[in-house]
Amino acid sequence: MNTIDYDRALYYTHRSEWDNLLILMVRTKDDFLSKHIEHFLHSYNFSRDHQVIEQNLYQLLRYIDHAVQINTTHYDEETSHDYVNM
Repeated sequence: MNTIDYDRALYYTHRSEWDNLLILMVRTKDDFLSKHIEHFLHSYNFSRDHQVIEQNLYQLLRYIDHAVQINTTHYDEETSHDYVNM
């Protein structure tokens, strides 16, 4: 899977571009990423408890990190497997 959605989510979160993050939430094919973005944006807009907002932000960032690591590892395995078969 392409990691561009994760890069965009990280960039939009860092730059506080909530409109673009919302658009990404709708367009991404990764349901887990979409759900984490939804939870974060909902808490950011409607929660008065800063700990809840912070918790949802960290959950989103941890998921992005996890997904990038998994996709990078899977890509490296495919690339090495294709190289061996050449």
